[in-house]
Amino acid sequence: MAGEERFEETVAGGTIAARLFAGDGPVARIHVLHGAVGVPRDFYAPFAQWLGSLPGEACLIYGYRGLGDPPERLRRSTITLGDWGVVDQDHMLGWAASNFPRAELRVIGHSLGGFMTMFHADAGRIHTLTAVCSGPAWWRRTPRAHRHKAWLFWYVLGPLANRLRGYSDGRINGIGADLPIAAFEQWKRWCTNPDLHRPDWGGVLPEPDLSAFTGRLRLIAAADDWIIAPDVVRDLARFYPAAREVTFRSFTPAEAGAPALGHFGLFRRRASRAWPAIAGLAVSPPRFDGPGAAG
Repeated sequence: MAGEERFEETVAGGTIAARLFAGDGPVARIHVLHGAVGVPRDFYAPFAQWLGSLPGEACLIYGYRGLGDPPERLRRSTITLGDWGVVDQDHMLGWAASNFPRAELRVIGHSLGGFMTMFHADAGRIHTLTAVCSGPAWWRRTPRAHRHKAWLFWYVLGPLANRLRGYSDGRINGIGADLPIAAFEQWKRWCTNPDLHRPDWGGVLPEPDLSAFTGRLRLIAAADDWIIAPDVVRDLARFYPAAREVTFRSFTPAEAGAPALGHFGLFRRRASRAWPAIAGLAVSPPRFDGPGAAG
């Protein structure tokens, strides 16, 4: 079982709460897990705990600033996806790089976590970026059978809920976590544009250094993910033109050992057959028994 350290980082006037999982021996590889939009930190805890229990491995997970704030604070919040993807991700990547200077630096990015690395100061130090269900999620590239859901969310239900509540309701956005309206609006802008966040470069986002990341880019998709479908995940490679190697793999639910995967399922216990591939390690998957094993 991995040992655990909990700590907090103060960033831009807010707090990032983090968990580091690692064993007792020297750390050969530090994996920084950047989460998806609005997904709570502890959703990734089973995966991170397993990864940190392996000899020589450490895994860092954390929650974005303001995530899970009460409604009254969300209504006042001006936090955007750029704040999470540029500032928070960059800070935690830098924390890992400075605290484990001799370890190989790896990033596992889920959705939002996989398409912001070009903005990070330590991008050039990353050995491997594994982007899971991540890519330029233009709503018109949603599989035809589900495209109406994307249109309805971005243009009807999402904006309506924002006006009624003053924040993005997690029950409407489908991710279970409430978001500030500013985060929703930027999320919508990126997902209704074929070039993702490119229109924001040099404006509300800094100008990225597309030559900085020269490591290995590993693209992993879920075959039944209609939010960011496998062909969209594959297209993420154009945002990392200097990557020295690009690989792609799409998991079916059967390959992962789960009845379904969707956009979030690869990090659930029931899909743990896929975890060694996500970690990029030639190890056996974990076995979960007892209550919660199917979670």
